[in-house]
Amino acid sequence: MIQDTATATPARNLPMAFGGGAVIGSLGGLIGLGGAEFRLPLLIGPFRFAALEAVILNKAMSLVVVATALMFRTRTVPFETVAAHWPIIFNLLAGSLIGAWFGAGWAVRARSETLYKVIAMLLVVIAAVLLFGHSTHADQPLLTGTVQLVAGVGAGLTIGVVASLLGVAGGELLIPTLVLLFGADMKLAGSLSLAVSMPTMLVSFTRYSRDQSFAVLGRNLTFLLVMALGSICGTFIGGLLLGIVPGFVLLPGLAVILVISAIKVWRHQ
Repeated sequence: MIQDTATATPARNLPMAFGGGAVIGSLGGLIGLGGAEFRLPLLIGPFRFAALEAVILNKAMSLVVVATALMFRTRTVPFETVAAHWPIIFNLLAGSLIGAWFGAGWAVRARSETLYKVIAMLLVVIAAVLLFGHSTHADQPLLTGTVQLVAGVGAGLTIGVVASLLGVAGGELLIPTLVLLFGADMKLAGSLSLAVSMPTMLVSFTRYSRDQSFAVLGRNLTFLLVMALGSICGTFIGGLLLGIVPGFVLLPGLAVILVISAIKVWRHQ
């Protein structure tokens, strides 16, 4: 198990916490991400949280971003549209909930450098496929029928494990899966990703609560609330931008985020 020391964040860092939460929350509202890959370096670096504590705080903030982003995106992608695609949501959840539980269990015991390298390479491959092998509009799904169902469960399982191990919402992998495997357009894929991410994250969050490092939330409640407030402001702005920013801008943007995330994951110790 990773041994993390108790940490507390000085009050002078609270404006930075609000600002960082707002910027990262904007990404969540616009693209459909939890923003954890960008938040984690902040928590470990400037805010000086220990590794597992940072992952747990990251999960808490990602939950706030995912929940509010899904709500604020309804101007462009209504709840009815998301609900109409419930078979896709449940298909991915069938695997991601199981993966999230086991992934969180592994995370509190040990971290594999090899796994980080594999995930980093996978992120780069997905970014390349999105940029050069697919359009931003709804397209024919890659697979259909039973094969698609099985592939969806397998993809969900993998994403659930990865999301728990890295303390992320998993949108960077869910959105490409929804676009490539199910033929969803980028804006719909972002909202579907959020719908899948929330229960998946709740499962891994419950698993993390068994570890002593979970107490970091209580020790840093003010910090948590300030960053959460910034995140909510950010997701509101991102939700408004979703109706303005065209879909063809979102896909290259996601690809760039995937590559940046890959670099951060590759360097993660």
